[in-house]
Amino acid sequence: MSKDELLARISVDPGVCFGKPCIRGHRIWVSLVLDLLAAGWSHREILENYPGFDDADVLACIAYGAEMTHTSPGQRPGVASFHQPGPERA
Repeated sequence: MSKDELLARISVDPGVCFGKPCIRGHRIWVSLVLDLLAAGWSHREILENYPGFDDADVLACIAYGAEMTHTSPGQRPGVASFHQPGPERA
């Protein structure tokens, strides 16, 4: 699966989970999955504890996290979004 296909599994909608990036069709934050991986959870443990997730969902979270290191603050990588925040104005 390509990086673009993985990123297409992530959605950002200001009306869902406070606009935090989530796995499409779920209300599970990308950051939660990354935190679980950082805490030592295995890919398999995540799949066992989150029914409805599949391998590509976990990989999509990793791909999103990697993409975030390539973007400027305030930008989001190429994910489906209903709203892209503009520059902050004081």
